[in-house]
Amino acid sequence: MFSLLLTILVVIIGSAFCSLTETVLLSVSDIKVKQWAQSKKTAASVLLQIKKKINRPIAAIVILNNIFNIVGSVLVGTTVTETLGSKWLGFVSTLLTFLIIIFGEILPKTMGQRYADSLALWLAIPVKSIALVLTPFVWIMEKITTPFTGDKVLPTTNEMEIKLLANIGKNEGVIEADEAEMINRVFHLNDLSAGDLMTPRILITYLKGNLTLNECKQAIIDSEHSRIIVVEDSIDEVIGIALKNELLTAIIQGRGEEKIASLAKPANFVPETMRADYLLKHFQELRQHLMVVVDEFGGVAGVVSLEDVLEVLTGDIVDETDKTANVREIARRKRERLLMSKGIEM
Repeated sequence: MFSLLLTILVVIIGSAFCSLTETVLLSVSDIKVKQWAQSKKTAASVLLQIKKKINRPIAAIVILNNIFNIVGSVLVGTTVTETLGSKWLGFVSTLLTFLIIIFGEILPKTMGQRYADSLALWLAIPVKSIALVLTPFVWIMEKITTPFTGDKVLPTTNEMEIKLLANIGKNEGVIEADEAEMINRVFHLNDLSAGDLMTPRILITYLKGNLTLNECKQAIIDSEHSRIIVVEDSIDEVIGIALKNELLTAIIQGRGEEKIASLAKPANFVPETMRADYLLKHFQELRQHLMVVVDEFGGVAGVVSLEDVLEVLTGDIVDETDKTANVREIARRKRERLLMSKGIEM
């Protein structure tokens, strides 16, 4: 009788361990495992190796679980027949099935899902050892299942998941509302192009390079922009960008007869189709704040500033020089309509 109870106990405990372990390995977050691995702890490193090739340890656990269930059931049946007689075989088999379902499957899997983070590191090394012992069987199972499952490594996360986590973190108070909004806005950069963010050519303020400072004095003073496009005869012939403060300084210094072109710095050009994230990187590399946007035919489509790109991340940036109604506001409204058409809120 004792041997029967012991066999049943071993089968249930073995099945429970396998069910618990399988659930823990599948429930623990890949991101959290990578975070733990940075601590350089042995268990964390082993767990990371397991998660990278999860099919092998899972196969080992499934094989072990079936050994407990199948071999254990056979041993229980044999022991029942020898000790109690065959008339008790049906009752004990039904009881064993019930016990395995409750204590070997449902409870362990529920506990494994609930306490996955706490148990994962404890189970890492035992799972690695089990997989090593069962390597021949695991290898066979892997060869059989690979044609159906494939061996492609799936990404740890994706854009939608990060956005969702940011919103959940905001709702639960883990991160601030403005931080969550900033995270969501970052992903908008690759949905927009220079053409979406630019101030269109009809609203560009520009000066002709062959004119003198005195001839353009009033236009320079009235300009609300710190950087002004300099052209030859038409807006499609951009020769550079002049800084307003340098132009005003030259006028004050009595250099009014100098040509505007002599004070212009080389302009940088970008295509309309350049994505906003690449555009931001371009601004950083060139250390520029204003670029000329050209269309597919090489004509000037507009200008885009570093501020235009940053506003995607932060919302409107208004300084003391911005007026209630001006051409910049008109350009901003146009840009907002474009963003709204793409489902992006400013």
